[in-house]
Amino acid sequence: MLIVEGKLVYELDEECARRNQMDLSRYAPYEPKRRVQTDSGTSNWWHYTGKGVCAAVLDTGAYPHRDFEDRIVAFADMVKGKRQSYDDNGHGTHVTGILGGNGKLSKGRYCGVAPEVKLAVVKVLDEKGKGKLAHMERGIQWVLAYKDIYGIRIVNISAGTLFTDDAENRKLLDGILNMWNAGLTVCIAAGNEGSRAVTTPGISTAAITVGTMDDQEMRDHAGRRYVNYSGRGPTDFCICKPEIVAPGTDIISTSPMWRRGAKPYCVKSGTSMSVPFVSGAIACLLEKSPKLTNTEIKLLLRETAQDLGQPKNHQGWGALHTERLLSAVERTSI
Repeated sequence: MLIVEGKLVYELDEECARRNQMDLSRYAPYEPKRRVQTDSGTSNWWHYTGKGVCAAVLDTGAYPHRDFEDRIVAFADMVKGKRQSYDDNGHGTHVTGILGGNGKLSKGRYCGVAPEVKLAVVKVLDEKGKGKLAHMERGIQWVLAYKDIYGIRIVNISAGTLFTDDAENRKLLDGILNMWNAGLTVCIAAGNEGSRAVTTPGISTAAITVGTMDDQEMRDHAGRRYVNYSGRGPTDFCICKPEIVAPGTDIISTSPMWRRGAKPYCVKSGTSMSVPFVSGAIACLLEKSPKLTNTEIKLLLRETAQDLGQPKNHQGWGALHTERLLSAVERTSI
């Protein structure tokens, strides 16, 4: 059941709701007033590069890789307070490359989705890829404070946790809601817990939660094997998650080059890698249609996703279909 409440768009899992004896009569199912049409035959959708759009990446930071050139327009370090952009882990650099690398060091072979997007890098995770709630909260506050200065329209959060503290959960989810209500399009990883859960803050209704479409198997940096790893709902409040899926296994992207003998690209897997595919596509969409709201963008993703025939709490609305998204010739009316 698709629900639109003000700026929020989410799918209610009716089976879960009945099982938990929720009052479904208080929900009004939503149907778009007109459907999106696409014109992929004549569209020049591949010409969009995210130019003029700024995306904030809340992660382990970003190494000033040549594939980013001079497009890192801001850097804020909530962990160590440094002023120059860096990444002492590598995760954030990889994510940033999927979103906005231009493939310069690979002669275009490993190019991100939005190779001309501007990047606001916010370091909220440490050298081990771990983070404190306080760091994430400060990162969110920084984005809200500087979004107009840098023109930030998109927030990419390829991180999550399984909180057991409801108060901590609430703080983080409130921060996500504040960003969404401020007009930012927030894209968050579903996590790698498989059918066990979607991680926080990916459970937020005020987010586009992204899972992995090719999650049959992956191995992490320690060699641990994961099968069907993409986090899936429903959440404790019977919200279907994720909303959409994208590639996430064995993705080649930018790597920090500060280590001796380091190569410019490396391979990583996980829902963290799926999120920037969606963030990058949205950057291209906003280059094409800068007046779109985050609510309209979320509905457009729903209307243009490719159904994979999987359960809704595995695939969401389906797989990201960038051509359909950027070829849309009519917005879904709110």
